[in-house]
Amino acid sequence: MPPLIEARALRIEFGGGLGGGPRRRALDGVSLAVPEDVATTTALVGESGSGKTTLARALLGLVAPRAGDVAYRGVDLGAMTRDRKRAYRREVQAIFQDPFDVYNPFYRVDRALQAPLRAFGLAGSRDEAAARIEAALETVGLRPGETLGRYPHQLSGGQRQRVMIARALLLAPRLILADEPVSMVDASLRATILETLHRLKTDRGIALVYVTHDLATAYQIADRVVVLYAGRIVEAGPAEAVIKAPRHPYTSALIAAIPEPDPLKPWGIEAASAAPSTAIATGTGGCAYAARCPYAMPQCRAAVPALTTGTDHSVACFRHDEAAR
Repeated sequence: MPPLIEARALRIEFGGGLGGGPRRRALDGVSLAVPEDVATTTALVGESGSGKTTLARALLGLVAPRAGDVAYRGVDLGAMTRDRKRAYRREVQAIFQDPFDVYNPFYRVDRALQAPLRAFGLAGSRDEAAARIEAALETVGLRPGETLGRYPHQLSGGQRQRVMIARALLLAPRLILADEPVSMVDASLRATILETLHRLKTDRGIALVYVTHDLATAYQIADRVVVLYAGRIVEAGPAEAVIKAPRHPYTSALIAAIPEPDPLKPWGIEAASAAPSTAIATGTGGCAYAARCPYAMPQCRAAVPALTTGTDHSVACFRHDEAAR
């Protein structure tokens, strides 16, 4: 059985511009698969510029790769028939970071919920559409009477984000790609939104790709964690293994940057807050993290470490055996 969705050796570049300057490689040979047979949550983590949003946009078919491809249920997105592409568009939905930018401020939020039902012909009448919309809002913890009929600015950020989750839910998707869905809402609402996403997986069988820079929330809801740095996967595996026993120095630095609840303990942010490497951007050889890594060897600056295979916990580091011990 092919994966539900799969990225295969993706290479994506940006830049150049009118001046013909150097192109920046946003993704470099990235492969990722979400299984078909069981609903899972895969967290893509890394600092800004690591490539996680670019990977999510490639899975959505919004960015064309320079090399490699994306396949949905074994079919390359570029080779899909019109009917199959339409099914893919319905079954793969997105939730974006800013819950305000996705709305047209001139229309009530009802329009954002009615549009997908009309586009895919999923409701036979207005009454049926209204019933489905109300059920979706209740599923994400909103009261229809307090939500419908309002303009976006009349709702809180958390309410707007949950309306977007309800919109995705209306289409009965197989996969939701959520790009930093809680980064712009109050801390008090983050747990509510994360719990809603988790229930969509457990109760509805909807797979989730969750993009975040926050390892704490990734650990809360993810089955697998994929760590990206400078356009490459540096570590991937079960969330428990990656967070509790990291095998790449960059993953360890990200974990060290999580603040302790004890105010007397300093934050371990030195390694994680250093200026990011430009190895991928400039096309130089070697491990992209070598300039920041406290354990770098001459070999690290001369060759790119391959992602290990044969185990469920993969790492791209020449010293991964030492880290495992």
